[in-house]
Amino acid sequence: MTNAPAAARPEPPRWYRWTVLAFISLAMFGNYYLYDTIAPIADLLKQQLQFTDEKIGLLYSSYSLGAILFLLLGGIIIDRFGTRKATMLFGVICAVSGFVTMASSDIRIMLLGRFLLGLSAEPLIVAITAAIAKWFRGKELAFAMGINLLVARFGQIAADWSPTWARAAYSNWQTPLVIGAFLGLTCVVGATIYWVLEKRAEARYALGEAGTTDKLVLADLFRFNRSFWYITALCVAFYSLIFPFRSFAIKFFIEAHQAERSFAGQLNSLLPFAAMIATPLIGLLVDRIGRRATLMAVGTLILVPVFPLLAYTQVTLYAPVVMLGLAFSLIPAIMWPSVAYIVEQKRLGS
Repeated sequence: MTNAPAAARPEPPRWYRWTVLAFISLAMFGNYYLYDTIAPIADLLKQQLQFTDEKIGLLYSSYSLGAILFLLLGGIIIDRFGTRKATMLFGVICAVSGFVTMASSDIRIMLLGRFLLGLSAEPLIVAITAAIAKWFRGKELAFAMGINLLVARFGQIAADWSPTWARAAYSNWQTPLVIGAFLGLTCVVGATIYWVLEKRAEARYALGEAGTTDKLVLADLFRFNRSFWYITALCVAFYSLIFPFRSFAIKFFIEAHQAERSFAGQLNSLLPFAAMIATPLIGLLVDRIGRRATLMAVGTLILVPVFPLLAYTQVTLYAPVVMLGLAFSLIPAIMWPSVAYIVEQKRLGS
């Protein structure tokens, strides 16, 4: 059977496909955990290293810079070398970034680590998405994508809850980053086992084609209609609120509301937890009733009182955080699918 032509080979057994999914999702867990290692130690960086909020913000900006610079090259690498090699390459760089970030209190070294994470984390997500398409196209593709995202969100939640399950580590800034670096090795472990499983499968089974990565055509930017740019503006404004807040939320809850670190981390985890549960349900609702513009407006209005409540009142923190979690689920669940309705299929990659 191993020497049979590809067309004569059987499809991989169902259990084999789900085993592949389990291990490439493990790489996503490490990826998402590494990104969120800074928020739980933000106040420790200020107390022990005298980092200003500006320096802490730079740790996130350097990630974004790396991701933007590698936007095009990452897709080219995946298309040129395939999902297996790309997943391994980006998984290794992700893991290395965790050790670089924790290695020194020098802000330049930490910025380098976060920059390396930005270079590799976003292309790793694309490579894993393409790999899932290869293994599940024509099968349970949407469900497999959902499971993959679910595992990734668990990485965020685990990082937010680390002040609870690793309470003893939070006596200094470095130990939580050491934990993050070792958990980041799951990027390599998952990529390695995926490599082995797919290499074996290629000789025995007929595999699908990898999902193609989207291509950016700059000329298309001048052909989008006004509705697209409205959604783009909403996207920029929305994530400019959410991501900086999540970056400093634990520190804010501790300093402004005298919350314990473990409780602050649990509150911050409500956002990804809400996204895990509510986003697919909202998507189903919108598919049934439509009214996308109205519901996006509702999600935007929900955001309006959140930050004044957090800044100027002593209302229970659950109220504004739950409202934020609802908006965090509602707006993306409508915003991203809406792009497919207002942009031509051939221009979706751009």
